[in-house]
Amino acid sequence: MAMEKEFEENLERGLKERHIQLIALGGAIGVGLFLGSATAIKTAGPALLMSYVIAGIFILFIMRSLGELAVAFPVSGSFSAYANKFLGPLAGYITGWTYWFMWVVTCMAEITAVGVYINFWLPEVPQWVPALLALVAMTVINIIAVAAFGEFEFWFALIKVTTIIAMIVLGGLMICFGLGNEGIAIGFSNLVSNGGFFPMGLGGIGMSLVMVMFAFVGIELIGVTAGEAQHPEKTIPAAINKVVWRILIFYIGALTVIMCLYPWNQLGTIGSPFVLTFNKLGISAAAGIINFVVLTAALSSCNSGIFSTGRMLYNLSLQGKAPAFFGKLSKNRVPVNGILVSFCFLFIGVVLNYLVPAQVFVYVTSVGTIAALWVWAVIVLAQLKFRQRLTLEEVSQLKYPALLYPYSNWATLAFLVFVLIVMAFDPGTRVALYIGPLWFGFLVMCYYVFGLNEPSSTFTSKNLN
Repeated sequence: MAMEKEFEENLERGLKERHIQLIALGGAIGVGLFLGSATAIKTAGPALLMSYVIAGIFILFIMRSLGELAVAFPVSGSFSAYANKFLGPLAGYITGWTYWFMWVVTCMAEITAVGVYINFWLPEVPQWVPALLALVAMTVINIIAVAAFGEFEFWFALIKVTTIIAMIVLGGLMICFGLGNEGIAIGFSNLVSNGGFFPMGLGGIGMSLVMVMFAFVGIELIGVTAGEAQHPEKTIPAAINKVVWRILIFYIGALTVIMCLYPWNQLGTIGSPFVLTFNKLGISAAAGIINFVVLTAALSSCNSGIFSTGRMLYNLSLQGKAPAFFGKLSKNRVPVNGILVSFCFLFIGVVLNYLVPAQVFVYVTSVGTIAALWVWAVIVLAQLKFRQRLTLEEVSQLKYPALLYPYSNWATLAFLVFVLIVMAFDPGTRVALYIGPLWFGFLVMCYYVFGLNEPSSTFTSKNLN
């Protein structure tokens, strides 16, 4: 059957199922949960838990759409390749370069943060030194082999997951049995005693959905790993089936514990909720532990970013939408040229992050906000177009069909539009609505000025007819 043929890539399939599951978990559990969860809580109060349930349903729809495509076409270009095939070359080009840029600016911020976290222990060391060392280390790991990337990402993610589980279990003992509180159970009264469960009304849930959706950014990395997954027809469905529920449990579980232990309206003024919780148990090294966890989270993000950017440039070159230079592989079948060029941009970005005003960096990173919505919408639209091409017999042979097609597609697209509209009401996210169109306009201009609208002689001529 035509859909069983792969786009032509020659990457090493060195990622095991345990790698892919932890890569997806690590990608969607970032520094924000450990340090910035109080901001989201202030927006909706305890009703934030409902926001995660609502967002989780649509993330599940998006991931199942991605899973259907990734199992049929397991390629590292993922949504860029699917957009190229099912929505047109321009869509594939915009998606690939936008996702590349999103990870570059994300990694700039994360690498800079590494310097800040190291200063917690070594205040005399200039921030740029650990930032540069981390960037070099993560680049070398990615160049060695894809299995090295997978192994490091596995352990980085495991540290975050273990910390969250410990916090949920120990916090649950404090809530139910009074551990660390002289045996007096704290209970669940804080969820409803400070203005009720919906202190900000339905509007609070709506406003918090923006922050909640962007907490899931990185989960789509599963699609990029498909091109190097061992037995993708098994590992991709297994990872998607497990990871969405696990992330929901981790986020909802951790936030429930936090809002039971502390009045939600006091959070944000008394430090990191994770540090507070471990301190309450008498763990004096709580601040150091959480600093170590967020350090590994930043390194994990950089590791994933270098992996993703290299693969996007590689696949864009196969589409004829990036120089052929990026299509060359090392002896270990790693897209080393794409990785090294991304490294150069990250190095420049780290320097600029110290030199330019902070507001300029905010403008640049705002493109990442729009990029996530764009990628998710492209995934849903590409799967919709893919399914429309199939006969009933071919549909019956799909190994991992999306959920509730086509109703879930249209509902998800409407939800993403709603999130985009809500962004206009928050000054912190409104800037993305101004910068995003400028970025897309720049890409479209380059597409026609440099003749990228000409038919590709490589990727598009080897499609699935």
